[in-house]
Amino acid sequence: MNDFPALPGHGRFPYSGIRDRPRYRWPNGAGLAVYLGFNLEHFAFGEGLGARLGPVCPEPDVLNYAWREYGNRVGAWRCLDLFDTLGMPAGALINTALYDHCPELVAALAARGDELIGHGHTNARQQGTLAEADELALLVHCRERMQAGSGRAPAGWLSPWISESRVTPDLLAESGYRYTLNWCHDDQPVRMATRSGKPLWSIPYPQEVNDIPMLVARQMDAKDFAQLIVDNFDEMLEQSRREPLVMGIALHPYLVGQPYRLRHLRRALEHIAQARDQGRIWFATPGAICDYVDQLDLPHAASLPTSYSERLA
Repeated sequence: MNDFPALPGHGRFPYSGIRDRPRYRWPNGAGLAVYLGFNLEHFAFGEGLGARLGPVCPEPDVLNYAWREYGNRVGAWRCLDLFDTLGMPAGALINTALYDHCPELVAALAARGDELIGHGHTNARQQGTLAEADELALLVHCRERMQAGSGRAPAGWLSPWISESRVTPDLLAESGYRYTLNWCHDDQPVRMATRSGKPLWSIPYPQEVNDIPMLVARQMDAKDFAQLIVDNFDEMLEQSRREPLVMGIALHPYLVGQPYRLRHLRRALEHIAQARDQGRIWFATPGAICDYVDQLDLPHAASLPTSYSERLA
């Protein structure tokens, strides 16, 4: 009897140390691909989840609701002005509730040519608590609403609160998504196995270069968060001499769209723009990164174990 068996795994991809991977370059010979993950979210008034500026209040929690809503009314527009100034496209992660609440904001993203990425209907609910049929309905709704509202169905997905069920990757592939941003396990895209055999890429999404865990959870100052972006970029640029890497920057306009924080974000993004203009990086979107690796002859994820469906039951 083995009292210490191998631990349960997910079966989505095998372990692979980054030093043992195929070597390739991004467009124009760049070693580092960089993208902005610009999160645009809407929250129900008087119920549900949401990041909090102050102590939890009885509903309706006007303090915390209004703070988040500042991002849609003011912060997002200030950020778009900054992105325009620097000529930076964004990967815009949007709740479909925005089509009802502030459609002009979604239209502005589409007019800029930003990639629109599925991010649920609202961030007031977690996805991983849904029954499989309800989760599939959410994924299908978001693709259809974004297709109808913006003329193009999303290729990628980030779950509200990065909340997954056991079958989220399977449902994403089955409902037409090509990549997920939910996993933060690597600095390179990783092909995931799904029960249908349909392909699904994991594109790296940051949980450290991300304003919510840093500014809200760790209460980091804006100038320190900006320096974190610069330091992470400089180090990854150096590392990318050896292997191709992806650096995402996760931003929420109710946080970085505050004027004093935007001033520091401007400094960090100007630093990255300078390297881009020198031809040292590839500034992209998650969808463009997915398209690029999808046409490379890279190894596929390991086959799913025979007990996969039983383990998910």
